[in-house]
Amino acid sequence: MAPRKRSGRGISFIFCCFRSSDHPEITYRLRNDSSFALQTMEPSLPMPPVEELDAMFTELVDELDLTDKHREAMFALPAEKKWQIYCSKKKDQEENKGATSWPEFYIDQLNSMAACDCKLPASILRFVLMAGFVTRFIDLDGLSCILNFLKSMDYETAESRIHTSLIGCIKALMNNSLGRAHVLAHLESINVIAQSLSTENIKTKVAVLEIMGAVCLVPGGHKKVLEAMLHYQKYASERTRFQTLINDLDKSTGRYRDEVSLKTAIMSFINAVLSQGAGVESLDFRLHLRYEFLMLGIQPVIDKLRQHENSTLDRHLDFFEMLRNEDELEFAKRFELVHIDTKSATQMFELTRKRLTHSEAYPHFMSILHHCLQMPYKRSGNTVQYWLLLDRIVQQIVIQSDKGQDPDATPLENFNIKNVVRMLVNENEVKQWKEQAEKMRKEHTELQQKLEKKERECDAKAQEKEEMMQTLNKMKEKLEKESSEHKQVKQQVVDLTAQLHEMSRRAICAASPGGPPMPPGAPGGPSPSPTPGSLLPPPPPPPLPGVCPPPPPPPPPPGGPPPPPGPPPLGGMMPPPGPPPGMAFKKKSIPQPTNALKSFNWSKLPENKLAGTVWTNIDDTKVFKILDLEDLERTFSAYQRQQKEDAIDDTLSSRHKVKELSVIDGRRAQNCNILLSRLKLSNEEIKRAILTMDEQEDLPKDMLEQLLKFVPEKGDIDLLEEHKHELDRMAKADRFLFEMSRINHYQQRLQSLYFKKKFAERVAEVKPKVEGK
Repeated sequence: MAPRKRSGRGISFIFCCFRSSDHPEITYRLRNDSSFALQTMEPSLPMPPVEELDAMFTELVDELDLTDKHREAMFALPAEKKWQIYCSKKKDQEENKGATSWPEFYIDQLNSMAACDCKLPASILRFVLMAGFVTRFIDLDGLSCILNFLKSMDYETAESRIHTSLIGCIKALMNNSLGRAHVLAHLESINVIAQSLSTENIKTKVAVLEIMGAVCLVPGGHKKVLEAMLHYQKYASERTRFQTLINDLDKSTGRYRDEVSLKTAIMSFINAVLSQGAGVESLDFRLHLRYEFLMLGIQPVIDKLRQHENSTLDRHLDFFEMLRNEDELEFAKRFELVHIDTKSATQMFELTRKRLTHSEAYPHFMSILHHCLQMPYKRSGNTVQYWLLLDRIVQQIVIQSDKGQDPDATPLENFNIKNVVRMLVNENEVKQWKEQAEKMRKEHTELQQKLEKKERECDAKAQEKEEMMQTLNKMKEKLEKESSEHKQVKQQVVDLTAQLHEMSRRAICAASPGGPPMPPGAPGGPSPSPTPGSLLPPPPPPPLPGVCPPPPPPPPPPGGPPPPPGPPPLGGMMPPPGPPPGMAFKKKSIPQPTNALKSFNWSKLPENKLAGTVWTNIDDTKVFKILDLEDLERTFSAYQRQQKEDAIDDTLSSRHKVKELSVIDGRRAQNCNILLSRLKLSNEEIKRAILTMDEQEDLPKDMLEQLLKFVPEKGDIDLLEEHKHELDRMAKADRFLFEMSRINHYQQRLQSLYFKKKFAERVAEVKPKVEGK
């Protein structure tokens, strides 16, 4: 809460003698306690013209050093009144033209006065109002003479009228602007004046309190008064600086008028101390000073003072309580309360604890309480000094400004809160930098380990690639070799087929000297008829070793003319429809392929038509022994390419294929694999996100909800622990559950992280209900 600046209301009656907001003028009393006033008389000389009278009166007013407001009042008087005042003043000056009217006379009297009840010339209090007298008095260091006399007084002089007269001199000096500035600028003036509070003379005490109360209203004077009261505490050997004032406030002398006068002056001084200086704007400073008076027991004394039933005293008491109630209400608003009982240690502790519970300062608050319990305590020792030191440190923290300035007298010298806090901030920053550097070092180590792991994986992949290239090169060489062999065999088959056709052609030509017969069944051609007595041609030569018989001719294309019939039977005779009686074909033993072969679009020649062809004279068993049946099977296999690819894949993957190990429920493993595929994070990345409360926001809220469904159960953990030595063989889901089970409080961490992710959403849902919207 911003400090509330105090208004000037109520200040006008703090001091009975003050009636304006200007710098205060201190009134004083002379003989018979009558207020001093310029004595008017009937002028014996005729009044000069108005212009001349105004010039003479202006000179007189300048000598009196009045405030602007009083000067205006003086000039507003009628001409007759001005002339009377001027004549009265001039008459006094004429009567006091002797040596006693000069400042030197009074200064010599002060310097030569013995410690006896001598009377000071009362006229000094009158002439001190004249500007010329004040200037000369100050130039001759008259103030130092008065202060030195006050410091060297014995007890009898301190209780005499001399003491009262000297304080009156200082009051008269402070009614002059030049004299007031000189008194405030003096290093010891306020401290020496405060020493006069030790007297039992009520009039002297009242005069001292009026001077110090007026100094509180002057800029820069408030702190001087507080320092003067601290000086008086040491001078009078009091426990606190305001102890004497509270004692005098509570003391009863039996003399009603003097008692009321003193107590009124004390209360007006206390109100000035509480409401002026830094207290104009700072609530904490007002509370600080008021608590000092409350600790001395001022409240029951104030209740007791009500019995005097004096209106002036009651106004000061009302002003004190009004300021207190306003400040306490404003202070309670900081804690959203109406009142704080500062007498209750329990309530003040609870408010402090509640304020710091959810803050970074709470551990330090607990540390303070812990060490307070350890504070040494001895009834007869100096333990109270430890608490006094702690109290003063806290006070200075509260009231010292951000610029390191103390509005009150510094409880601890050379103790600048701002510098100490800056040192702590720097220390905290250094600590944070160290922690950050340590964190970065750990991250660097982790990255280096990951890099080394990736390098090892790359090396392994490179080695695998090299082995695969070697395998591929070997297979390529083998394929090239087999392809060349295949081409050679194919060429041999072509050559043998050509030779067989050539030999068949020659045999037919030799059997038909007239030329080759027309194809049977040709349009217009005669049907072939056997020639009687013709001889059969010789059998064809046996096939060459390693040569397979030529394949049958391909079938005719669809829609084309029918193929010409084969060569006529030897001798021009049609072959019999079947084998002759008594003859039977041998059943051939044909080896069967292990795989299906390619289908050829050829028509197989029936066995009953093999008679008279080259196939009848070929020994199949010898041919099968000569031919490389396995090579033919590979060449003409229907699954040739797939077999090659399967062979390559089997060769490459046989080394690396390892049977996976899975011990958890199959359906649970399948669902876990689906979750991990959607999450797209490695196990290490998931672990790091959980342990760091997902600083990088890697885990979406819905994924966390799914992860909570796959928390490793005790049965799963026991099974996985039994097979932890087979970690490399574990299935993906099993390995995930195993690594998550190694995290301490894994389920609680997940639940906390899920609560963190859902917090903002839940607050948004609850807030309208709480606010009643």
